[in-house]
Amino acid sequence: MTDDEGSPERASDGRRELTAELAVPEMDCPSCAKKVDKSLTRVDGVVDATLQPTTGRVEVVYDPGRTGEADVVAAIENAGYEVVDGGDADDSEASGGVDVAPPSEVWTSSRAIKTWIGAVLLTLGLAFEFVFAWNPVVATVLEQPLTLADTLFLGAIVAAGVPVVRSGYYSAKNLSLDIDLLMGFAIVAAAAIGYFVEAATLAVLFSIAELLEDYAMDRARDSLRELMELSPDEATVRRDGAEVTVPADDVAGGETVIARPGEKIPLDGTVIEGESAVDESPITGESVPVDKTVGEEVYAGSINAEGYLEVEVTSTAGDSTLARIIEMVQGAQQKQTEKEQFVDRFAGYYTPVVVVLAILTAVLPPLLIADPFSVSVGGYAVTFTGDWGTWFVRGLTLLVIACPCAFVISTPVSVVSGITSAAKNGVLVKGGNHLEAMGDIDAVALDKTGTLTRGELAVTDVVSLGSITENEVLGHAAALERRSEHPIAAAIRDHADDVGVDSDALDDLADFESLTGKGVRADLNGTTHYAGKPALFEDLGFDLSHAHVKTDGGATAASTSETRPPEHCEREDCTDLRDETISRLQNEGKTVILVGTEDELLGIVAIADEVRPDARRAVERLHELGVENVVMLTGDNEGTARAIAEQVGVDDYRAGLLPDEKVDAVENLQAEYGEVAMVGDGINDAPALATAEVGIAMGAAGTDTALETADIALMGDDIGKLPYLYSLSHAANGVIRQNIWTSLGVKALLALGVPLGLVSVAVAVVVGDMGMSLGVTGNAMRLSRIAPDR
Repeated sequence: MTDDEGSPERASDGRRELTAELAVPEMDCPSCAKKVDKSLTRVDGVVDATLQPTTGRVEVVYDPGRTGEADVVAAIENAGYEVVDGGDADDSEASGGVDVAPPSEVWTSSRAIKTWIGAVLLTLGLAFEFVFAWNPVVATVLEQPLTLADTLFLGAIVAAGVPVVRSGYYSAKNLSLDIDLLMGFAIVAAAAIGYFVEAATLAVLFSIAELLEDYAMDRARDSLRELMELSPDEATVRRDGAEVTVPADDVAGGETVIARPGEKIPLDGTVIEGESAVDESPITGESVPVDKTVGEEVYAGSINAEGYLEVEVTSTAGDSTLARIIEMVQGAQQKQTEKEQFVDRFAGYYTPVVVVLAILTAVLPPLLIADPFSVSVGGYAVTFTGDWGTWFVRGLTLLVIACPCAFVISTPVSVVSGITSAAKNGVLVKGGNHLEAMGDIDAVALDKTGTLTRGELAVTDVVSLGSITENEVLGHAAALERRSEHPIAAAIRDHADDVGVDSDALDDLADFESLTGKGVRADLNGTTHYAGKPALFEDLGFDLSHAHVKTDGGATAASTSETRPPEHCEREDCTDLRDETISRLQNEGKTVILVGTEDELLGIVAIADEVRPDARRAVERLHELGVENVVMLTGDNEGTARAIAEQVGVDDYRAGLLPDEKVDAVENLQAEYGEVAMVGDGINDAPALATAEVGIAMGAAGTDTALETADIALMGDDIGKLPYLYSLSHAANGVIRQNIWTSLGVKALLALGVPLGLVSVAVAVVVGDMGMSLGVTGNAMRLSRIAPDR
């Protein structure tokens, strides 16, 4: 907790107010937040309360003249939630004002241990009740015998059900008719009338569902912590002519920060001195480092790969691009949380109606029926009397029928079946709501780098322009790039190793120089060689639109039948490299590196982020399954985006997008088509993953943040599992709808028969609870038969 002074604020009327920032990890859903909010509103002196289920934080503004922080904490605990720790407002500034509750060990918590004990006791009880031929009476309570199985069921109810009943108690205390109250009452009611199997099963299954929800929320909170860690804590700033290291959140706009090779850029800003290649993949997802010169923008969290940069700060730590990403992830997750609470919303209407009907059934007939009478219902004579005992049992029977056992497990068992099937086939689904949502999507948005492509640079083409072979061109390029740390250099060296080219044969390497933003220069065996962008060779005096290429009598790889020498040139060995070979390669989304000396072009090496071999088939299969709109979103340039889009067959693409622009793109797709699934990998995709109805992360290639922020992960980087996921989710939706409406329909029919005396408590339990529970479970198991295309 914060100290008693809190964080002082000044109200508009001059009153001094304090802010308490508290960590409440168990408050992880809107229903939970509603209970806390109702409890806080009853505290005199609480001015305002901001509740964040996503981060497990509560921020309360209060008047210290009327209440204190201890009263605020007591109110939260009176809602049934423990206040674990507090937050420091200052600490959260550096991360964009976002603070996150401390992590909890969901699977080893007290609630989890009780649930596992209850599950074991339930399993043993079922074995003695239905499997073993031995189930002796072990005790008698109120003249009622208790078998060994009954005792085990009661133990399961106590172990797993007490936390549920406790939550239901606090719901009732705070006048919140939610799922906790309904489930708690259902457990107590079933146990009270001796139906221990149903009560124990309900207690255990619901407790497991609650643990899964807690686990998913903890992982979301971990992703926010990881995002915060991306931004450097310290920055090197030039002040009064000297370089000093200060906390990043102490740097003001307009100051100059320094980033040396290998360092993270601490804050958003504009380059005012130096040139360097900057790895912006944490922000833009661009696979190739972007060359930065004076006047260009850089982002906090990006990595200065090579040169020295001085940056004029344009955004403070709390307002950086990275901080906004954190806020967008948090905000988008909060919006989704509201959409994921169907059962709670349903229970909000369902519970009062059930309670009222049960009371009316138990009370009104005895008051209104003075003399017995009979009516004919379907050929059967039904007699109505005013006996209180009869109508009390019928009222209780209605409550048993209303007990939402089958309804509540209809979705979880379907989800368990679907999620288990998915896990066996390499797809990790983090919750039933995501499984349902995936089956209803109208459009799929695909990130390019690391999703449709491998996310790793590789050599795709080697073209010989002179008298040497392609392997010799590659050898020269690898030798020149031997001392460079640029990702392009690494790709060239790796490819040379893969094809068996020994660049070390050119071991007389001297006077190496990195030409920032252009390429490299070095002496190979006494001759100056260059490797770099076409612009480097144009600076050396080469006319790439009219290059003379030496051949051995055959056509060069750069020449085509359409290539003609300029009319004023009499030589036959010229070609238009710029508009022919270079343009073609660049239009295919490849980065072109020329290799040569000061007098001769030796060859071309093309590098690209390769398209995954199964990407095109995945897009085709989505179309076959009924997804009509598949769109690619990327931070890459227009040319690269267009080339990749044509290769994989997407319906549309959006290029040059920053993270917030990807969010805008997803929102535009939602407005145009409906529900959207976003597939991505990097941290730059996290806001878009959180904004979409379903966020899908590529498994091993995705950063931890994207993986945790997303709702679903494709394990093994297999985008070919995306159509399977859609097919499974679509089928799961049908099963879930069948289970829900069938269970509610059967209960409605049974409820209609209760006042007529046609439905006994035994029928209500056997058909309405146990029968429907078995029915929905069997129906859900059909999902396990769905398998990916082979």
